[in-house]
Amino acid sequence: MAETGPRLEGLPPVADADTRLLVLGSFPGVASLKAQGYYAHPRNQFWAILGAVWGVDMAGLTYPQRLALARSRGLGIWDVYAACRREGSLDRAIEAAEPNDLLGLARRLPRLEALAHNGGESARSMRITRALGLPVYRLPSTSPANAGWSFERKLAAWADVLARHLPPTQPLTIGAEPPTRTP
Repeated sequence: MAETGPRLEGLPPVADADTRLLVLGSFPGVASLKAQGYYAHPRNQFWAILGAVWGVDMAGLTYPQRLALARSRGLGIWDVYAACRREGSLDRAIEAAEPNDLLGLARRLPRLEALAHNGGESARSMRITRALGLPVYRLPSTSPANAGWSFERKLAAWADVLARHLPPTQPLTIGAEPPTRTP
C-alpha cells in the first residue's frame, strides 16, 4: 500500500523535573501543527477539561500561560508519535508513524508517577509505557471526533486520574511567561 499525505513532524514534549503525570496524545492535528501548540482545535476538549477540574477559565489564558499552569500542577504533555504521514487530522489516517522516545523522556522525569493515554490510538503504545512499571491509564479522547462520549463523561474520567496523581489545587501564578525548560 502506497503511503499518502505529507510527512509531518510532531511537537516537543511539555515536561520538566516536576512532571508527575504525563499525558500522551497520538499526534497533533492540523490545527495544532499550524499553531505549534497542543490541542489547538477549538472543539478539542483537553483544555476545557483541565479548566473544569482546576477551576480555571483556560479559554482566557494564552497558550504559554496554559503550559505554565499545566507544569505548575505537575502535568506533562507529549505524543506517542514523533512523525507520520497523514491527510487531515484523524488518527485512522496516520501512516508510517515514527514513535517518540517515551521511555527516554520518562527516565528524565524524576517525579513521574503515571502516564495517561489520551484516546485509543495513543493507547496502542501501552505495551511500551507499561514497561516503566508505573500506573498507565487509557482516557477517553478529548478530540471532537470522539462524539460518543459527552463532555461530562470525559470530565469524570479525566478528573479521577488527575486527582490520583496531581497535587490539590494551588494558588495560581500565571502572570509571567514560563521559562523554556527541557528535560
